[in-house]
Amino acid sequence: MAEKKLVVITIPAFNEERTLPRVLEEIKQIMDETSYKYKILIVNDGSTDKTSEVARKYGAVVVEKKHSGLAGTFRREMQECLRLGASIIVHTDADGQYHPQHLPELIRKVEQGYDLVLGSRFRGKIEQMPFLKRLGNIAFAKVISSLIQIRITDTTTGFRAFKKDIARDINYINTFTYTQEQIIKAAKQGFRITEIPIIARKTRESRLFKNAFQYALKAWINIFRIYRDYEPLAFFGRIGALFIIIGFLIGAWLLYRLFTLGYIGRYPSIILSGLFITMGIQVILFGFLADMMRK
Repeated sequence: MAEKKLVVITIPAFNEERTLPRVLEEIKQIMDETSYKYKILIVNDGSTDKTSEVARKYGAVVVEKKHSGLAGTFRREMQECLRLGASIIVHTDADGQYHPQHLPELIRKVEQGYDLVLGSRFRGKIEQMPFLKRLGNIAFAKVISSLIQIRITDTTTGFRAFKKDIARDINYINTFTYTQEQIIKAAKQGFRITEIPIIARKTRESRLFKNAFQYALKAWINIFRIYRDYEPLAFFGRIGALFIIIGFLIGAWLLYRLFTLGYIGRYPSIILSGLFITMGIQVILFGFLADMMRK
C-alpha cells in the first residue's frame, strides 16, 4: 500500500499568542475528520510573546527566525515545507481570517491536477474590508489577470494550496507583492491555477498599514512595479506613446497657428514638441531593451 502524501499547513506568526490557539484548534478539528496525513508548521518571525509555546502545545512544528517581515518568512516557510517532505502545501494566516473549513476543498483541487489553488474572498464572503483596500485588491486582480491571461479575482489572498513543485521552482524577489509574484511566476512557468470561494472573517486591524489610504498608495505603486518588471515593453511603451502624443498635439497646435495666422511665433513650443517626441521614442526603445533583457 502506497504511503499517503504529506500535507503541510504552514502559518507565519509574529506575536500571535492570542489568536493562534483558535486557529490551530479549528485546523486540527477539520483535518482530523479527513484521511489526510498532515503537519502544521509555524514559522515564528521573531515574536516576543508566547507564540512558540502556544504552537508547540498544539503539536505544531515550530521554526524560529529573526524578524524579517512576511516575504522573508514566506521564503523560509517554503524551505521548511520542502525539508519536511511536503507533497501539498497549504498556506494560511495566524489571525483567523481564513476559515479552515475550506482546507479539504483546497487540497482536493490540488489532487485533481491543479498546481496552485487560491482561496478567493471575492468569490465567497468577506465580513469586513475597508473600501479602499477592497478597491486596491480588485485593481491588483485585474492587473495580474491581464498579465497572465487567466481570470483571477483575489491575488492577495494568503489562503492557498499548491504542489511542492511551486515551492521548489519559484524564487521570490519582491516584498509587498510576493503573493502576486507567486501567481505570475506560476503562470509564466506553465503551472495550472484555479480559485475556490472562501469565507473571510473579521479580524484585528492590519499591522502592515496604518490606514486604508496607506494601503491603497502602496498597492498602486506596486501595480506599476509589476507592470514594469513583467511587461516592460507595454509599461514603457505606453509612457513613451504618451510623450509622443503630447509632442504631436503641441506640433499640431503650432501648425494650426501657421495656417491660420501665417506664422508660428512660439519658438520654445517648437523645441518642446520635438523634445517630447524624442523622449517618447527613447522611452519606447528602452522598453524594447528591457523586454529583451527580461527574456
